[in-house]
Amino acid sequence: MQFTPYLNFDGNCREAFAFYKDLFKGTVVHQSTFGEIPPDPQNPPIPPDAKDRLMHVHLQVGEQALMGSDTLPGAGDACAGGYAKPQGLWVSIQADDVAEGRRVFDALAQGGQVTMPFDKTFWSAGFGMVTDRFGTPWMINVGAA
Repeated sequence: MQFTPYLNFDGNCREAFAFYKDLFKGTVVHQSTFGEIPPDPQNPPIPPDAKDRLMHVHLQVGEQALMGSDTLPGAGDACAGGYAKPQGLWVSIQADDVAEGRRVFDALAQGGQVTMPFDKTFWSAGFGMVTDRFGTPWMINVGAA
């Protein structure tokens, strides 16, 4: 079994995943927009201003994956409608060493909100908490040596 974080955005998923792709040195293996959904008489039409929003993106980083999508305005709660800021969760990253942990933390902190500065703790050589400029909360932890 594997758990894969699935992040939601309010129209800036493409920008966020381009940033994550570079930061985490990954590969986008799939990306599609709401405008690519085939018309279906059972569903309301996609609003013109939402057609370029990402319906789904899959970023592969080694053996790990990060996925996401934009919300679809006006679609209601049952169909990815109505963006809400993440709460009650953090995406946790285990860095191999302090330099890598610091690099990732500093990049995520640019334009974001630091909750706990990256520093040595009693359990780790480096740990920090930050919500990036896209609204995603992250914990960066350096694994035990």
